[in-house]
Amino acid sequence: MGMTQKDPYNECLEKMYGFRRFGIILGLSAIRNILKALGNPQNRFSTIHIAGTNGKGSVAATLSAVLKSAGYRVGLFTSPHLVRFNERICIDSTPISDADVVKAFHAVQSIPMGKREPTFFEFSTAMALNTFAEKGVDWAVIETGMGGRLDATNIIRPKLSVITNISLEHRMYLGNTIAKISAEKGGIIKYRVPVVTGVQQKTAISTLESLAASKSAPFYRRGDAFRVRRQPDGTFTYYGMDGKWQGMKNGLIGTHQVENAALVLAACEILSRKKVDLSLPIIKKGLLNARWPGRLEIARSSPFLILDGAHNFIAARTLKKYLTDHLSDRKITMVIGILDDKPYQSMLQSLLPGCARVIVTRAKIDRALPPESLYDIARKIIPDTAMIPNVADAVKFALKTTLPKDAVVVAGSLYVVGEAKAYLEKKTR
Repeated sequence: MGMTQKDPYNECLEKMYGFRRFGIILGLSAIRNILKALGNPQNRFSTIHIAGTNGKGSVAATLSAVLKSAGYRVGLFTSPHLVRFNERICIDSTPISDADVVKAFHAVQSIPMGKREPTFFEFSTAMALNTFAEKGVDWAVIETGMGGRLDATNIIRPKLSVITNISLEHRMYLGNTIAKISAEKGGIIKYRVPVVTGVQQKTAISTLESLAASKSAPFYRRGDAFRVRRQPDGTFTYYGMDGKWQGMKNGLIGTHQVENAALVLAACEILSRKKVDLSLPIIKKGLLNARWPGRLEIARSSPFLILDGAHNFIAARTLKKYLTDHLSDRKITMVIGILDDKPYQSMLQSLLPGCARVIVTRAKIDRALPPESLYDIARKIIPDTAMIPNVADAVKFALKTTLPKDAVVVAGSLYVVGEAKAYLEKKTR
């Protein structure tokens, strides 16, 4: 192979990232045409569709782990990826190979695209659904990219829809009120397909309830149809529609994961009613086996290193609670970078108090905030604030200058966490 040739994997990815310049276009006609030309691969397996503001990835990864424990072959489609594109398309919890990415890319690219080129997300969605059909999965767990109603993933007809929770995000695309955003996310509700949700706000509940009613879709809400209670020994009890399950344990860290687990268990009850073979021991095993990188992920123990996307205000508050509960005896260095469409001031005000020092940084994505804008706010909260624009350099410096008994937390954006992970993996290699 001559030096002039690029390796096919990177070449495909470069072409796909080129689609980015068409930005985000919400609507289903492009994806519908692509899938039709591919022979509608999405109809060759059963699906579960997941939307929501926070927790959808954790719920998707856990459901995938449960179905895998039951012996099914399971596809999982999520976004964004942390280190490599392949993470978006998993089979039995393992990212597909580079060769599979190339094969999927060419399958989709060979289709005449009509009036407009697909967006990056439409292209990836088509690649994932085509790969799942080719690999013969029994089930695919599909996470929406943004919103729901016009999201490219909304082309599937699932056995079950899950809407985790709702807060104000992506207002430019989804609307300015909880009711409007709920209507967008609730767009994944299909005729007579059961819905499980964790939404708590009155307007969100009423919006989703009336959407479900208009589609004759059975509606199950946490706190109403089912609930959970944490126990002092670290387990939790699930009070479900068909029974009470005690001694449940999470593989994912953080008290908020108990709420996510409740949605998974309700989903399992509904799937069992549909004759999916899920016994309690299998469900418990799947729950414990679930892994979701970059969310309260403990990457090393000395110094203690935590990677957490914490990419919006709710997620920042969740991370803060974990740090207060578990790391109050350690000096914390916070390495943080945030994207420009996030409420960065309130995120910094939530996360920084209690930290010993702060290093502001910036992910390599064009939507990242310049570190200068973070620096001025951070310094007012924590005087010991430094600015190191490159994420790898910031993490390297933080680890080198933190005592073994103290802690480093990398947060603010999944893109920052992804670059930190890439640096750590390179270092171990």
